[in-house]
Amino acid sequence: MDETTLQFYRSNAESYAAWAKAPSTRLIGFLGLLPAGGSILELGCGAGNHAAEMLARGFGLRATDGSPEMVEVASRKLNYPVEVMLFDQLDAREAYDGVWASACLLHVPRAELAGILARIHRALKIGGVFYASFKSGEGDGRDSLGRYYNYVSADWLRAAYDAAGPWHRLSSDTSEIKSFDAAPATMLHLVMRKV
Repeated sequence: MDETTLQFYRSNAESYAAWAKAPSTRLIGFLGLLPAGGSILELGCGAGNHAAEMLARGFGLRATDGSPEMVEVASRKLNYPVEVMLFDQLDAREAYDGVWASACLLHVPRAELAGILARIHRALKIGGVFYASFKSGEGDGRDSLGRYYNYVSADWLRAAYDAAGPWHRLSSDTSEIKSFDAAPATMLHLVMRKV
């Protein structure tokens, strides 16, 4: 994880949590692909908005975030334990029916992304489902707040996934958003199944 980006979330946890949007409409589709009561790992849970929906629907959840301050905010909001974990600390094997990574892996340096995707692949059970979203672009850089983004193209991202392990793509689409710094962005959304 880029240290400057992590420090941003550590220093701005409360304001970022107050800004956080309602749960993604894609979450319901993702949950529908999992067995009832299945186990989910959430990476970069932020303020816990998605985690709240997963818990309300009866899923077993391991919620994580790289910022201790954000973990404290989410734990308090959810009244549920949230763990401090950086992506490269994930070492589970075939433990989860699903992994949810909404707008967090976009902060992983490009050279490290395939390795993180391989860790996620190992952590999923065979047939497990993985959702992630990324900001579209053609080269890494920083936003106006100093946060690092890997800014990927669909082709570049496909190659990174291919390097991480065998997947079956369930869906891929885009959406337009306004970021925390109010800048517009195109998001790439991927739902993959471990094979």
